This record gives sequence, structure tokens and C-alpha cells, in this order.
Amino acid sequence: MTKTHLRELPSGKDLWRTSELNEAGFNARAIAALVRGGLLVRLRRGCYIRGSIWAAQKPWVRSRQLIAAHAHGTLTTSGGGLVYSHTSAARLHRLFLWDVDDQVHVTQEKTPSPVSHAAGVVAHSTLLGVGDVIQADGLACTSLERTVVDCCLMLNYRQSLILMDHALRYGVDAAKLWEKCQALAGRNGVLALRRALDNADARSESPGETLCRELLQRLRIQPPELQVEVDTVEGRHRIDMAWRAKKVALEFDGRTKYFDYAPVDEVIFRERLREKALMELGWTFLRIKWRDLFHEQEFKMRVLRALSKP
Repeated sequence: MTKTHLRELPSGKDLWRTSELNEAGFNARAIAALVRGGLLVRLRRGCYIRGSIWAAQKPWVRSRQLIAAHAHGTLTTSGGGLVYSHTSAARLHRLFLWDVDDQVHVTQEKTPSPVSHAAGVVAHSTLLGVGDVIQADGLACTSLERTVVDCCLMLNYRQSLILMDHALRYGVDAAKLWEKCQALAGRNGVLALRRALDNADARSESPGETLCRELLQRLRIQPPELQVEVDTVEGRHRIDMAWRAKKVALEFDGRTKYFDYAPVDEVIFRERLREKALMELGWTFLRIKWRDLFHEQEFKMRVLRALSKP
């Protein structure tokens, strides 16, 4: 199979059902060859995406693409009785998820049969209220508030806190969430939901920042201020977390936080100027990477050492 076949794929789209490829002249053998050559990627049974498109996508975009593949492959529409829910709805809402699998979650009114959905699909049965269903990316999914509640009932506390922080940034109605908490008294997972709602902070800008904050709380270290602004000779700079009185700044260095939005060299240069200006004012910097969050004793000693400086 040569690259000429890539040019012969149907134009104007990148996602196909097997029947659509068959109609375009590709039989099972040709499709298999395209998959082996990386020109097509099989997302699920009967649904394929152009290989170059898949390779260029970020992980979170791929997760949404798998939902689109489910919808495309099963001809799901807003009138088809299925509503995307739980972590699938969270992805359609563009909410942060951490350490969550790519299973597709759907909710429908009637209890599905054990064989009515393909592998990788989790079906939930419940009656959704009038305001519980909206459209996102052209698909029926649960509302922001309903999505947050459903997710927190199935996720652990740290996963729930990351989701809740981001939902608050998105403008989720906290009062509605508290109402739903009251109605769910006694349900499995409601304690994680309440705890996440109690401790959430819309000022956290990334999952890494949320996990830093959660770890500081769990280690019983004095909580820092979030998104602290400091004037320097290089202008006003904003710090992720800071103990202002001690002039100690804690920054989470997730590459995605910076490098998805500007060239790497430019970002590094700006960060060096910023840090140098703050250090000239007596600030100490703690730069935290993902791996540091899972070496808790070392993390604790670094923070306490910085805070103990006169």
C-alpha cells in the first residue's frame, strides 16, 4: 500500500465508518493495509481516523476523538436516546481530568442489556431531568453541574478536586452542586463530592497546581496564597502560589502550561527574566515538577526548608 492511497481517501473528512470506506472503494484488505501502514488508525470497531490527524493530536484531544468515534460509528444523535455522561461529558465540556481512562460513558433511561454496547463503553441507567442535558460538540451530554456531580461520585478525592477546581473556573453553579449534595445523602461517593466542593479553588490553573495545593494541605503545611501578583523592575508578575511574608514562591512547571502557547526559547527567556527580577527582591523559588508530587517526604523537606529561612 503506497501513499497514493492516502490521496484517494475521501476528501473533506478525517473520520470514517467501515461502510463509508467501502463505498469509496476500499475493501477489508485495503483498509487493513492502510491501518498497518499508519495511514488509518482504528479507533473502535467499524470506525477509523486519518493517521496523520491522530498522530498530531494531544492526549486530551484523542480522548474526545474516541467519543466522536463512538457517536460516528454507532450513528448516535441527540434523538437516539443516549446521552454522554460522567468523564465523557467532562471531556466534552473541556474539564481537566487526571489519571482517568478513556472509557466512553453514556446514560440512558432504560437499563441496557449486557451486550447492547461494545467494549470500552460504560452504560448508566437513570432518568435525566429537563436541565440535565445540553449539546456539546454537536452531541447530547449532561450539563456542567450534572457532569461534575456524576464524576465526583465515581472518582477519588484528588481526581474530584482537580475537576472541581476547573469547573469553578468555568463558572459552575456551586449552589446547585450543594443542592445536589443534599439530595444525594448516603450515596456512595458523596463524601468525595462534598470534600472536593469544600476545598476547591477556582484560582488553580492546572491539575498540577491543584495537586500541589492538596499535598500541602495533607502534609499540614501552612497554606500559601494563590496567584500572587508582585511588582518588579520587569513589570508585574504573577506567582502560582506564594507565602508572601516569607517571600517564598512555589511554581508548578508542567511543560504544557507554557509550551503549548509560545515557542520554547521565548518562554524560557521570559521565565528567566521574571525569576531574576523577583530574586533581586529577595524571593526564593521552589519549582515543582510532576515527579516531585509523588516524592512526598522530599517535597515536604524542600518546602519547610524554604519557609524556615529568616
